[in-house]
Amino acid sequence: MALVVQKYGGTSVGTTDKIRNVAKRVARTYDEGNDVVVIVSAMAGETNKLVALSQEICEFPSEREYDVLVSTGEQVTIALLSMCLQSMGYKAKSYLGHQIPIKTDNASSRARIKEIGDENIREDLKNGSIVVVAGFQGIDDEGNITTLGRGGSDTSAVAVAAGLNADVCEIYTDVDGVYTTDPRIVSNASKIEKISYEEMLEMASLGAKVLQIRSVEFAKKYNVVIHVRSSFNDNPGTLVMKEDTEMETVLVSGVTCNKDEAKISVLRIPDHPGIAADIFLPLTEANITVDMIIQNVSHEGFTDLTFTVPKGDLKKALKLVEETARKIGASGVTSDDKVAKVSIIGVGMRSHCGVAGKMFSALSAEGVNIQMISTSEIKVSCVIEDKYTELAVRVLHDTFELGTQGE
Repeated sequence: MALVVQKYGGTSVGTTDKIRNVAKRVARTYDEGNDVVVIVSAMAGETNKLVALSQEICEFPSEREYDVLVSTGEQVTIALLSMCLQSMGYKAKSYLGHQIPIKTDNASSRARIKEIGDENIREDLKNGSIVVVAGFQGIDDEGNITTLGRGGSDTSAVAVAAGLNADVCEIYTDVDGVYTTDPRIVSNASKIEKISYEEMLEMASLGAKVLQIRSVEFAKKYNVVIHVRSSFNDNPGTLVMKEDTEMETVLVSGVTCNKDEAKISVLRIPDHPGIAADIFLPLTEANITVDMIIQNVSHEGFTDLTFTVPKGDLKKALKLVEETARKIGASGVTSDDKVAKVSIIGVGMRSHCGVAGKMFSALSAEGVNIQMISTSEIKVSCVIEDKYTELAVRVLHDTFELGTQGE
């Protein structure tokens, strides 16, 4: 008997018919002799509706109340799935995050999991129940409901799998694995059979929507093998696991893009120690993630600083940066939300040279101007004008011959 943790995303539970299909898959796994814990997201579109309601009420809602609101979507799904399983003759019990409990820090809407209580789950499994858990949510030390950020149900699933020492964590979604790029942009994108935690971390952070980045961090830390699969067929998916020698033979594993980016520039900053800290500390305290950063060479005692933030945080970030700019004597702040980030990722890049140059040449040949560049051992990212995003992805996918991978 194995302990299987399964997670179903919003598109997999988007209607009552789809919830019935999920129940059949869960029941089949249980009938094969496994203990089963299921983590589910809100039904497709529900979280967006809740977010829209909060924005209708006020532009900057209380973060505590925002979490109380957006966490309700998952409550509907766990109840419906449990009811469905019960109607099929199975013992099933649903839990909200605070009932497990899934303990988190107090960073509203971006909370991080600190501890998973396993006593209630293990007792129910012992009694033959299928346990259904609300993803995306937890509770802080003061008893406040918290949420883990968009896509947080992936993190919930991997954390529960780690806490229970599950044999496998299956992430079911509307695609049947991790692809070399978005198949909606490149028709001959290839499914990747195995991908390392490091590559998946980069892909998740750079725009791939299959897994939330923190779920991969958890998996890497606790060595949880993730199997990304489709909830609409029985095809093998993609295994996310420790790097092996076979993975190193592939120069570039994938191409990602992210249009959820905005660029902020602080102009003519007095160039002396501590200025960068003055700019970024308020953003850190507001839980705004800063990604790529470029500082120009100092000229006559002044410099410019440009960085990217999530597009959804642009208004809040601009307000904070403009306040700081006035305090430090910068000449002004500009922003641009018509940008995108395209990236190439591959552990094989560690042992090969010339990859970045090949990328830049390919983009240049198509007239795509690069505004910012960021690199690591296994990725190269470029910020470009967003209207060139799909073109850049197709060109890079062809340049590194990813459409033929695995054939």
